[in-house]
Amino acid sequence: MKLACAAAFLVFASLAFAQPIAATPPMGWNSWNHFAEKVNDAVVRAAADALVSSGLRDAGYIYVNIDDTWEGQRDAQGIIHTNEKFPDMKALADYVHGKGLKLGIYSSPGPKTCAGYEGSYQHEEQDARTYAAWGIDYLKYDWCSARQVYKDSDMPAVYRKMAHALRSTGRPIVFSLCQYGDEAVWRWGAESGGNLWRTTDDIEDKWDRMSDIGFSQNGLERFAGPGHWNDPDMLEVGNGGMNDDEYRTHFSLWAMLAAPLLAGNDLAKMSPATLAILANRDVIAIDQDSAGKQGRRVWEEGPLEIWVRDLADGSKAVGLFNRGHRALPITVRWRELGYSQPPSARDLWAHKDLGKLAEPYTVTVARHGVVMLRVR
Repeated sequence: MKLACAAAFLVFASLAFAQPIAATPPMGWNSWNHFAEKVNDAVVRAAADALVSSGLRDAGYIYVNIDDTWEGQRDAQGIIHTNEKFPDMKALADYVHGKGLKLGIYSSPGPKTCAGYEGSYQHEEQDARTYAAWGIDYLKYDWCSARQVYKDSDMPAVYRKMAHALRSTGRPIVFSLCQYGDEAVWRWGAESGGNLWRTTDDIEDKWDRMSDIGFSQNGLERFAGPGHWNDPDMLEVGNGGMNDDEYRTHFSLWAMLAAPLLAGNDLAKMSPATLAILANRDVIAIDQDSAGKQGRRVWEEGPLEIWVRDLADGSKAVGLFNRGHRALPITVRWRELGYSQPPSARDLWAHKDLGKLAEPYTVTVARHGVVMLRVR
């Protein structure tokens, strides 16, 4: 039995390494933050259309992810079917794929999803085959009612079971572990087949909640890398609960964290300001840097923080964050960041090359704002 288990693990590991899934943090859109239970086929098609027409697809946003409430009932053979909101999931996948995009879906290892719909408990392999047949490219797997049938300590094995089922289909499907950072998931998420794992409870479209989540990620950087990412939850940019400075901080911090960039707004009705934030290719390039090194805090003083992320070409991303209630100056001393002489820089929100900077370099940062630099 031990030999059989070892052989099975080696097969799983070889399959996992053979497919370079999520070599950079996944980018796309998820339905939950804005639409929640109101998501349907038309909403998903409109999101796919908007990703293309807005230019966001070409900026890297390729996953169109359906969250909870798509699920119908199982038939006599146990096969899951969609409910009336999604009359033909295969046709929807074909539509999304025809736009040069990928389709994601949602389930739970428990009997029910968070919203009370049909989960994947005892149907893992069957559901994985169904998703593959539909043309699904991404699965968010939410713990929820799993606590009714498992202990939290069972999480690694439970998630590994679905990961193996997904790999066994032969279709590359991104596997997103959603269990709110419990059981120190960053320590075992990759070994359980996860390409990303939630490190926190749910985000909200509020400054305090977003900033508490984002800035708490310091210290987890050693667990992130190509194919496996810490996930501080989806983006709230454009949902109306924060101002543009706060949304720029949100987006910048997620990029510094090498976090998945999953927009959660109504893409079909977003403002030019929202689009400008989501489509900032200078900041996206930081998030998608091929080295996959998550950023870290290197200095803090009261509400002021400096974060640094090492990039593949030898340059660094430097984020100057002001969590305070009024504009404040932040000073960077380049020698403390390893530079023997002042580096050259580009301001990623001003889209402006600054040339060689002063030593030390001081800039005033807006309340709840950020100055983000790429220095070399």
